Amino acid sequence: MALKLRLARHGAKKRPFYRIVVADSRSPRDGRFIEIVGRYNPMLAKDDENRVQLEVDKIKEWLGKGARPTDRVARFLGAAGLWEWKAGNNPEKGKPGEKALERLEEKKEKAEARAEAEKEAKAAAEEAKKAADEAAKAAAEEAKNAPAEDTPAEDAKNEEE
Repeated sequence: MALKLRLARHGAKKRPFYRIVVADSRSPRDGRFIEIVGRYNPMLAKDDENRVQLEVDKIKEWLGKGARPTDRVARFLGAAGLWEWKAGNNPEKGKPGEKALERLEEKKEKAEARAEAEKEAKAAAEEAKKAADEAAKAAAEEAKNAPAEDTPAEDAKNEEE
C-alpha cells in the first residue's frame, strides 16, 4: 500500500476547495482517505494566511511512516519547510508531437505553394499589362498614320450631291 499526501477536491462548481489528505494511491481522488492533514483554498489571495492550512504534527508523522506527497502538496510542504521541493525540469514537455510536426510541415508546404502561385499570377498580370500597353501604343500609332476618313454622316452628304 503506497500512501500519498494529496489534494481531494470539494466545493461548488468553479469554487474549488481542497482538503490535503493521506490516502492509498489506488483510491479515487475524492474517494476514501485515511486522514485529513490540511486544507487549501485557491480562491483566497496568495498572501492570505488561510490559503494553505497544514497540520504540521500529523504531516510529519505520516511522512515518517513513508507517505509521499504529490507535486502540488510537496510545493506547500516545501514552503512550510517540511519537505524539500524541487521544481521539475522536463525539456521534452514543450516540444510538439508527431501530428503537430506533420501539420506544421503541411502548413509550410501550402504557404510555399501559395507564394509560388501568387508570384506566377503577378508575372502573368505584368505580362498582360505589357501586352495591353503595347497594343494601345500600336493602335495609337495606326491612328496617327492612317488618313482621316469621312464619318458616315459626311459620306451620306457626299453621295446626295
